[in-house]
Amino acid sequence: MAEFTMELNDEQKEVRDWLHGFAADVIRPAAAEWDEREETPWPVIQEAAKVGIYSLDFYAQQYFDPTGLGIPMAMEELFWGDAGIALSIVGTGLAAVGVLANGTEEQIGTWIPEMYGDANDVKVAAFCSSEPDAGSDVASMRTRAVYDEAKDEWVLNGTKTWATNGGIANVHVVVAVVDAELGSKGHASFIVPPSTPGLSQGQKFKKHGIRASHTAEVVLENVRIPGSCLLGGKQKLDERLARARERARAGGGERVKNAAMATFEASRPAVGAMAVGTARAAYEVALDYAKTREQFGRPIIDNQGVAFQLADMRTSIDAARLLVWRASWMAVNGKPFTAAEGSMSKLFASETAKKVTAQAIQILGGNGYTREYPVERMHRDAAIYTIFEGTSEVQRLVIARTLSGMPIR
Repeated sequence: MAEFTMELNDEQKEVRDWLHGFAADVIRPAAAEWDEREETPWPVIQEAAKVGIYSLDFYAQQYFDPTGLGIPMAMEELFWGDAGIALSIVGTGLAAVGVLANGTEEQIGTWIPEMYGDANDVKVAAFCSSEPDAGSDVASMRTRAVYDEAKDEWVLNGTKTWATNGGIANVHVVVAVVDAELGSKGHASFIVPPSTPGLSQGQKFKKHGIRASHTAEVVLENVRIPGSCLLGGKQKLDERLARARERARAGGGERVKNAAMATFEASRPAVGAMAVGTARAAYEVALDYAKTREQFGRPIIDNQGVAFQLADMRTSIDAARLLVWRASWMAVNGKPFTAAEGSMSKLFASETAKKVTAQAIQILGGNGYTREYPVERMHRDAAIYTIFEGTSEVQRLVIARTLSGMPIR
């Protein structure tokens, strides 16, 4: 087990500087254009693929970093560049992680390369879980998967929403209900291969922020996929459902629910790191502006009202990063989140990003409110962090329940 440290080693610093260079030289110059276009920035993704950033190998190396700091470091630097473009680059990872976590070796070897393509023909993938009536309340999911034993096929029907890369993806990973009586424990994940009949893109959302990232509904109408596309396989699913039914009969359902919650907890620090990157970017713009913008014959940073804001901004950013790093180290080293440390990191970092980007606009004044400066875009982007991967309200609920042991509603 790696000791917890706040100092990156030489290899990590080299990767950080490489990512920062890509974010500064490739992502940032393209940010305003793709925000305005509200389209997937394929040329930027292709550049990321050429240098090795858009690849499973890169993210696997960071994920298996024994210090736990690889992923948060990478997320912070990329999202420092621009949140919308960065999400387009890392969004495929959501689907890839779904396959890595639940798939067989054969499924991993078959489908993950299909998700990324190569530098000359980049592909993207989509993870489809949320539904119009099932966001935070995953037990209300309605998309159904029915097994056709005669043909060894699964038939999927339903509508997914808020899917990053939904409808434009080469591969879709879809979560569906296979046993409604078991609630969230009766769900399974499926691969929908490219060009499968019955899958279509529904509404593409025009969003407040992260507009370079494609977000849309995915409609599934009698989508037939081979039995081999059930992640983990039919035998493993049957065994898991049997255990869940037995535990439900024995009154042990809550234990299973908490185990599932622990899995979600482990993924939240990465979102916190994204928020830290956006907050840091806005703070740096505000700091540079305050040192060069003059009013009444002196830089505005000479005024306590501005200087104290910047001091608070930097303090909050550093505190958020430390919470993210602590949770990331705990997750990779198997330390239990006894105080919901994963949710703490995501909650504090996402709220910090909203506050810091708003303060940056205030420091820039009228200029900050225009699109001539990037802080208004950063502020729009920051709003998503308090919503996806569990809203701030859900994070507070998880923390309160964990600390109190009470079923707080």
